[in-house]
Amino acid sequence: MAEERSSLKMDLGPDERVLILGATGFVGKRLLPELHERGIKVRLFVRDPSKLPEVLSGSDIEVVKGDLLTGEGLEKALQGVRIAYYLVHSMGGRSIFQNKEYAEKDKKAADNFIMSCDAGGLERVIYLGALGERGAELSEHLKSRAEIATILSSGRAAATILRAAIIIGAGGASFEMLRYLVERLPVMICPKWIDTRIQPIALKDVLQYLVGCLFHSETAGMSYDIGGPEILTYREMMQYYAEARGLPRRLIFRVPLLTPLLSSYWVDLVTPVPSGIAHPLIEGLKNEVICRENRIEQLIPFQKTPFKEGVRIAFSEEKDGPGVSGF
Repeated sequence: MAEERSSLKMDLGPDERVLILGATGFVGKRLLPELHERGIKVRLFVRDPSKLPEVLSGSDIEVVKGDLLTGEGLEKALQGVRIAYYLVHSMGGRSIFQNKEYAEKDKKAADNFIMSCDAGGLERVIYLGALGERGAELSEHLKSRAEIATILSSGRAAATILRAAIIIGAGGASFEMLRYLVERLPVMICPKWIDTRIQPIALKDVLQYLVGCLFHSETAGMSYDIGGPEILTYREMMQYYAEARGLPRRLIFRVPLLTPLLSSYWVDLVTPVPSGIAHPLIEGLKNEVICRENRIEQLIPFQKTPFKEGVRIAFSEEKDGPGVSGF
């Protein structure tokens, strides 16, 4: 099986398309122009085409409306496609009581996708998952990401799994929580997760890996950890963010009794991130998320983006938010 998968090639025909699932999401909508600039024709599988970027149009982009939860439109979306990006993942709802429901929906969506792929001719699927060592202490959020990776790897198509920690980019839930906390609170009382080690990665670097895997068929059937050049605690990330923004250092006090549940309600209160999304993010911070291997750097080498530079790039994309004129 390994030899069969390593023989796959990125030799797309003139009319062949790459399928993107999750093209309206945080990463997917940034991947689309990256592929477009390289002349790669794409097909987008979306529930709501109105959420797609208006600036991209033309014959190089096809849109198939459908729903992963019902399977509607999947057969049409996969027709004639050999390679797909699976960038679908729910963070949660407005309330923490919806989180289990969202995890179950993610599993059902992945199951439907794999069944449809096995019935068709898909050869490769590229998935952006999450770092985190498996075990009893792994957060439910990270368990869900690992479960989706397992499902996508179980089909006939060769799965490339990229595992990332916090992605530094405008619009990402983790980054938005970080920036609103730092921008709005010069003094913070935080739980012990602020000293958990994390290896954040800039969005532009994630996109380089996603595109690079498309052109490196040897990544088929493999799993890779991807991260930025620095390993930081969440406390250090907050202080580095403040430095990147030209803000005074924040006063951060650690208390042992502030639970993820209470923390999520606190984040809901002081940021636009609802408790249903903040809770899985905060719960995940109890787990150290750093790269345990760097094999992908040999296949897709480039200069990684430092954390502060990633913050500056992310902030340059913002039109509103804390610290932006007019907000």
